[in-house]
This record gives sequence, structure tokens and C-alpha cells, in this order.
Amino acid sequence: MRLLLDENVPRKLTFDLRDYQVKTVPEMGWSGIKNGELLKILIKEKFDCFITADKNLEFQQNFTLYPIPVLVIKVKRITYQNIKTIVPEILKLLDEGLKPGINLIK
Repeated sequence: MRLLLDENVPRKLTFDLRDYQVKTVPEMGWSGIKNGELLKILIKEKFDCFITADKNLEFQQNFTLYPIPVLVIKVKRITYQNIKTIVPEILKLLDEGLKPGINLIK
């Protein structure tokens, strides 16, 4: 499974997701690209899931246009330490398979 981590997700999370093929937006050279365009690109590039901490994404995009799962991490502060506490839940969701559209994890 190919995963793309958004710019706002700490890169250290890639180590916790080592059973997957993980790339980051900056690593792909896509920094600064708006979400709508980014979603089109990652579908074209055959990513299987987009992981972000952008809590407003679900209100900004029409996900019927994008047949890809988007995992939105909702934590109080977007730090690796905060996200690390929910890694088991993230892995469980990835292992079970995500539905296309927004998938929230708190």
C-alpha cells in the first residue's frame, strides 16, 4: 500500500508505518500544492491513501470526485509525540482497509 503524508504530518511518522510504502509531500516535490490539485496528483501517481492533519479538508473538497481514502488525524497539537499515541489505531485502520473519502482518527 502506497501512503502519502501531508506537509503538516511529522515525517517521523514514516518510521511507524514502515510496513507500507510511505512518501511525504515534500519528498515528492509537491510542497505548496493546494489540496484539490494534490488529491488529483496522488491519484494519478497511484497512491492508495493520503494522511493529513488538515481538519478542514473534509469541508473544502468534494470527495465524491476523489476515489481515494483520506485519513485525517485529529490531535490537539500536531506533534510526533501526540500522533505516536494513536499509531496503533492508524495501523489498524490501514490493515482493515479504508473506505474512499474522509476517515477520521482521534
